Amino acid sequence: MSLIDRLFPSSTPETPEGLRLVVGLGNPGPEYEGTRHNIGFDLVDRLSHERGLKWEKEHKFRAKVATDRGGVVFAKPLTYMNLSGNAAARLMRHHHLAPDRVLVVYDDIALPLGGLRFRAGGSAGGHNGIKSLIEYLGTEAFPRLRLGVGAAPENAGMVDHVLGRFTPEERAEVEKILEIAAEGVNYALSAGLEAAMNRYNRRG
Repeated sequence: MSLIDRLFPSSTPETPEGLRLVVGLGNPGPEYEGTRHNIGFDLVDRLSHERGLKWEKEHKFRAKVATDRGGVVFAKPLTYMNLSGNAAARLMRHHHLAPDRVLVVYDDIALPLGGLRFRAGGSAGGHNGIKSLIEYLGTEAFPRLRLGVGAAPENAGMVDHVLGRFTPEERAEVEKILEIAAEGVNYALSAGLEAAMNRYNRRG
């Protein structure tokens, strides 16, 4: 039994067709705004802004939530990165969503700055937010969108790198990839994850 089932017991969940929850990973608070680790927050902020949505702080979900007219929920966990799975699990249980109906967006140091990859599942790859999701959901089989932030320079520690802010030059590249990533998420919501993988993963 997964952690989500033990902590949030419920009746057999319904599984509405397609992706219905988009969770951007990051850390809450102004001190983390604009950091590499918060690029998942940046993307769901962009998606909610495009739709004219307002963020609401939902304490029962431990997240900020915005829902569009089509019923798609966008979320930013307020649990800090290492406990992202707790907030995601609460939202999934409330909306009766199976793991394959959730798209998780996060930073990835294994991809160069500006790279993006949709995936149907896989290991955490050392990312603590994804480790938490896997722990709470009891599975690695949930869709995710990896946004490249580049590896740490040789003279920089990993924590300092991911909690550091982009340079002005890097930020310009980030804005370009966020535009493409937002387009990709919108496409995944309408056409499905596999279609998004086929269209956007080839961009390099």
